[in-house]
Amino acid sequence: MTRFLLCASLVILTLGVVARAEPAAGPDFSDTGPDADAYGAAKRFPVPPVGQPPTQEFMVGWYSHYDRLTPTRAVPKLDAPSTLRRAAGPITPVYQYDGRQNSIDDYLDHNPATGLLIARDDAILFEHYRYARTDRDRFLSNSMAKTITGLLVGIAVSEGAIHSIDDTAASYVPELVGSEYGATPLRALLHMSSGVAFRETYQPDDDIFKLQAALLWKGATGAISALKQFNTRDAPPGTRFSYASAETEVLGLVVSHAVQMTLADYFSTRIWQKLGAESDAAWAFDPTGQEVAYCCLVATLRDWARLGLMLAHDGAWNGYQVVPRQWLLDATTVAPGDGYLRNTIAPSWGYGYQVWILPGERRMFALLGRFGQDIFVDPESKLVMVQTAVRTEDRGPKSAEVMALWYAVVAQYGHR
Repeated sequence: MTRFLLCASLVILTLGVVARAEPAAGPDFSDTGPDADAYGAAKRFPVPPVGQPPTQEFMVGWYSHYDRLTPTRAVPKLDAPSTLRRAAGPITPVYQYDGRQNSIDDYLDHNPATGLLIARDDAILFEHYRYARTDRDRFLSNSMAKTITGLLVGIAVSEGAIHSIDDTAASYVPELVGSEYGATPLRALLHMSSGVAFRETYQPDDDIFKLQAALLWKGATGAISALKQFNTRDAPPGTRFSYASAETEVLGLVVSHAVQMTLADYFSTRIWQKLGAESDAAWAFDPTGQEVAYCCLVATLRDWARLGLMLAHDGAWNGYQVVPRQWLLDATTVAPGDGYLRNTIAPSWGYGYQVWILPGERRMFALLGRFGQDIFVDPESKLVMVQTAVRTEDRGPKSAEVMALWYAVVAQYGHR
């Protein structure tokens, strides 16, 4: 990592930075983007009919108006948003990818991002929207919501509603007594290491689609019955990493049972309002009224950035210690005895409490959702990068080009 950052810095010294004409750091808006016609530009990026899967023509509308398509519960804000200053002009990072030097404009021309925002400390350095999206649109989280569920576990522990993450799930959710997920300690669930068999490779017969069907599709039955489908243990808890959205769903049930509140209400009062969010968020729920804990939150780009900035400040923001600092440090570090949480999806990638730990010598981490929903966090410099996107192909939990951009941003602007 040190060699990478030094090399990136030398690139800047050698190549220089091309000045932009904009007088301030956004927000900038564009009616187009890569492959805009295929994304439905002629129809102003339409929202699909309720119940219809999002083909490419409907992806922009689906990801920015998801709350029109699925029942959601409001996550209310307070009246006064926290202040985000704006830099005098947008940053102009350059990065190496595919054998050539690229600018941030090149990145936006290569990748179907609906929104891209970079901030440091309490200042926005870059904010851009494409495909006719605006700063009022609320963008779907996909699996970025997993990290939020993990944060809520930590807050519930600090409040005494959850006594220990070494307790089993069934200690809080009696409906799971007698099931393998019920017998799993919360620590293993946080680490995606329950040992319960669950396949999430997004092939047609994967378990993830069985889970989604039971929670969100026509004829859905709810979280408890959804989880009871998966009741075979093929490894002891806390010994093998295996990414499984079902584990987050169990944690969501644990939190809502322990605090005796809906996840949306708990999230609102414990995090969203303390962040000083400028807009209400919303969280999808199943037919039993339980929020879909592994997915399906919608929020504006700047409010996603406020969440990332709070994490960059080790849980502190807007005059509050929103998330206990020690919980966040533990959540974003692989403990010495947890070697199985290293090299999870690629060399040097780690996994914490429902959060990805990035390669490198300094502690950096990311909230990642399918098809390009990302929040990257560098606590050392208080730098964050938020992307919402409509990729048509899932490249796994990481994309080589967005990683190249992020590490270049850290190298060039990761200073206080």
